[in-house]
Amino acid sequence: MKFEVHIPFVELLGFELQRFENGEAQIGFHSKPEHQNSFNVVHGGASMTLLDVVMAHAARSVEPAMGCVTIEMKTSFMRPAKGAITAHGKLLHRTATMAFTEGRIVDAAGKLCAHATGTFKFVPRLPVGRSTQPLNNLRTD
Repeated sequence: MKFEVHIPFVELLGFELQRFENGEAQIGFHSKPEHQNSFNVVHGGASMTLLDVVMAHAARSVEPAMGCVTIEMKTSFMRPAKGAITAHGKLLHRTATMAFTEGRIVDAAGKLCAHATGTFKFVPRLPVGRSTQPLNNLRTD
């Protein structure tokens, strides 16, 4: 399944969208040595990015025409993530402009590695390719 939105950082990390529907999203991630920290496990920044993206996609799955920007995120790490991991995102509640979500990362054995909650704001998506800038300007006010 392809990501509907071009996110260069997500492409660089190699995330694989596996589910995007009904307030839920799932993304697979096969970590490489360059995604690891000094303990040879998935770097917390890569894990937090994965959680951020899966929660935003869970929110957007009920409103795919809109964009989603992160307002707030809290992450707890339970155990080191190694190798192939999967992130699951779920929309818990939404208003006209906000989405409240949770996400979790599990390892190949299904053990919980990290959990997060996040708040996202729905924003209009802008057309691409009409600017001299490589990325679109996004109004966040």
